[in-house]
Amino acid sequence: MEGVGISLCKFFYEFRASILKPRTIIHLDMDAFYPAVEALDNPQLKGKPVIVGGTPRRGVVSSASYEAREFGVHSAQPIATAVRLCPEGMFLPVRMKRYKEVSEQVFEIFHRFTPLVEPLSIDEAFLDVTGSTHLFGDPVEIAKKIKKTVVKETGLTISAGVAPSKFVAKIASDMDKPDGLTVVRPDRVRQFLDPLPIKKMWGVGKVTQESLGRLNVRTFKDLCQAPVKILERRFGRHGLEMHLLSMGIDDRNVVPGHDVKSIGHEDTFSNDILDIGEAKKELLSLANKVARRMRQKETTGRTITLKVKYGDFVQITRSTTLPKPTDDGTEIYSIACSLLEKTDVGRRPIRLLGISLSKLRFPASENQLALFDQNGSSQKRKNLNIALDSVYEKHGDNIIGPGTLLVR
Repeated sequence: MEGVGISLCKFFYEFRASILKPRTIIHLDMDAFYPAVEALDNPQLKGKPVIVGGTPRRGVVSSASYEAREFGVHSAQPIATAVRLCPEGMFLPVRMKRYKEVSEQVFEIFHRFTPLVEPLSIDEAFLDVTGSTHLFGDPVEIAKKIKKTVVKETGLTISAGVAPSKFVAKIASDMDKPDGLTVVRPDRVRQFLDPLPIKKMWGVGKVTQESLGRLNVRTFKDLCQAPVKILERRFGRHGLEMHLLSMGIDDRNVVPGHDVKSIGHEDTFSNDILDIGEAKKELLSLANKVARRMRQKETTGRTITLKVKYGDFVQITRSTTLPKPTDDGTEIYSIACSLLEKTDVGRRPIRLLGISLSKLRFPASENQLALFDQNGSSQKRKNLNIALDSVYEKHGDNIIGPGTLLVR
């Protein structure tokens, strides 16, 4: 019965393609984005192994230049490991504000060619250019124009994959990095996918690879030919999805402008925190940063989540949902401190703390002031936040802050 379902899905996918104009999706991915921006701002870094992340003692690698990758350095790797693999590496802190500035430039270029832009992260996106060909030429020409424009206006390179689906386009963009362009025509999808190793498929990690290996499935072609019943028995629904993707069947649309789900900030500490008082000082700093970011985005949130990573890398979260949304740092801090009491902070060393807000409301809701707020404290805090934001805007983030943080 499952095989019949797969066959019907394949039939309707092919039928749709036969009666409708084939879609053309471009997946665009900036090349080693963080290190590339650092080299853009400091040309002396060009051609050198640049590693962006924490300090040489702490944290993890956020991104590495291609020169650093030759030493085995990769993202999510402990900085200490990266130092051992690449002792001559140029280790730099994350400058997220700068990366976002460049990202906005790049995405503005994307929107010149189509309104159907789906961000995946700060440095990659899907574009549906099916309806743009009458203005900008065939899809390959559009991809070339985007690449050329990005280089001209930002000085950075970008790799592109052009294909009839999101799944195939994303794989294609990674085939010829950096500054690559890989095109997969609709009638060449199976020829493109069949020889690829199964690790190229989304959602197939090391454990799944090993399980598939025990079924003698090592390539997309192997997966395509594997019995559907066995895949479903072993992997459930994911087995059916993998089988469809192995044939290039992916009918997902490009969804423009994914809504922001949460806003937060976290810090990894140079030395583990042992004292709960010091942890609360860090929470105060985080709460104010998150609150300011909320106000910049003109949003409020109801669910406050505290993230704690202990010295042994065990990570936990604690959260609570408020009756009314907030963007006030004092309120966020107060809730975060109460969540802190539900952790082992003070009993176990702390490596990282983070605060985030979700269940966001756009634009920020104008909540009615409390009936019994006789002293007008809510309005006073709101006015204070507006004044502080104005100071930050003019003089920078570190010009003013809670007195408690001065002794950190």
